[in-house]
Amino acid sequence: MREFTEQELVRRKKIDAIREVTNPYPEKYEVNYEICDAAQLEDGTTGVRIAGRIILMRKMGKMSFLTIGDIKGKIQISVKLDMIGEEAYNNFKSFYDLGDFIGVEGEIFTTHTGEKTVRADRIEFLGKALKPLPEKFHGIEDIETIYRNRYLDLIMNDDSKKKFLLRTRFIKELRDYLDKLGYIEIETPILNNKASGATARPFVTHHNALDIDVYLRIAPETYLKRAVVGGFTKVFEIARCFRNEGMDATHLQDFTMVEGYGAYLNYKDNMKLLREMLQTIIMNLFGTLTITVGDKEVDLSGEWASVSFKELILKYADIDIDVNNTKELLLEEIKNKKIDIDSEVPLENLGFGNLVDQLYKKVARPHLVNPIFLTEHPISLSPLARANDDNKELTDRFQLIINGAEIINAYSELVDPQEQEARLLEQAKLKAGGDEEAMPMDYDYIEAMEYGMPPISGWGMGIDRLIQLLTSSDNIKDVVLFPLMRPKDGE
Repeated sequence: MREFTEQELVRRKKIDAIREVTNPYPEKYEVNYEICDAAQLEDGTTGVRIAGRIILMRKMGKMSFLTIGDIKGKIQISVKLDMIGEEAYNNFKSFYDLGDFIGVEGEIFTTHTGEKTVRADRIEFLGKALKPLPEKFHGIEDIETIYRNRYLDLIMNDDSKKKFLLRTRFIKELRDYLDKLGYIEIETPILNNKASGATARPFVTHHNALDIDVYLRIAPETYLKRAVVGGFTKVFEIARCFRNEGMDATHLQDFTMVEGYGAYLNYKDNMKLLREMLQTIIMNLFGTLTITVGDKEVDLSGEWASVSFKELILKYADIDIDVNNTKELLLEEIKNKKIDIDSEVPLENLGFGNLVDQLYKKVARPHLVNPIFLTEHPISLSPLARANDDNKELTDRFQLIINGAEIINAYSELVDPQEQEARLLEQAKLKAGGDEEAMPMDYDYIEAMEYGMPPISGWGMGIDRLIQLLTSSDNIKDVVLFPLMRPKDGE
């Protein structure tokens, strides 16, 4: 049996009283302005019809003030007895609470304190909130409540509203930019027979109708490249992806990324494309290319430097990965240097490429603030990337790193089906040896490649992590509307 607070019981009793006067949950209300637009109207504009949630209210004798709002804005309403009539005014004072929804029709004016206001000619009750809003005037501060009850966070905290509106605007700008360049947006499967497209631990589930185990996609890559085989020369997808790995301030198991592929391009073309794209979008959003992240100023203007894995690891760990060029040699050198690497998979089970990656993340990545392109990845770390023509142990790949966070991963694609088959066989051996992030063999994808692929360069960008950076948020959950939470005890 559910228990209710005293305030909740009072609100529930009001429902019966409201039903005697009107329907407390009407079908609709005809508006002619959004709240944010009404707040910009000139004084004297009449016939303004708006609706929203009551977020502030001061009930007085013959004149009351309230503020209604939604995700985009808020506006003050004046409610006077002689304007709406005695019966309506008494019902307002008796029935309306913070959190309720209201429809207002009236005239725009500005108060002597300079606040744009609607002088109500008529009000209508549009929905009762059975639970009271949080009492804290300055919003919700409890992190657990913010993540678990995001709707309350959005009602109470203006900063959260701004973050999620920014996220929406960013995605719209992204779509518009790619559309102007001729990229076509498509959708690819979330349920896959193979956990392919990236080196990561997958989620597995069971498909009852087909009676097979399937994987939640870890990336849309191999299907987007199938689309290139089918004739799409420029293609992208904004994709929800799933990786059953660790959770921290910059990682979630389910996240949103955008991947794009362009035929006849190489990775250097995409360095230029993505730098110009991000600089254009960020300038449109903020009016500047200098952003504040915590206590740091990050400069996104101009050209962005390129640096190799080898250079960074040599600088920050004094280890030459060209000399320590096997898993065994590198692991021994890491131990000799007493470098403590926290890895979900035992270091002994990692291949050389993943070991290099873990070392870089430990010793070098935290030092990177302004944007850089990290290049020259070991080939075993990039099973779908094209090998460099001059050094077959490296790939034509880059990652964009900003303030220690990987924002973009991109490369010239491997389009040789015979080499791809050999590399995936090597990945399958690593997987059998305990490297859970290694990729499985995927002959269906190999078959698609065998019908012929043009030169391709592709890229993937984590939207959650980039928005986290742009909003200087401490935790990636701050920019994900409804992050997965552990159920409360007893649920």
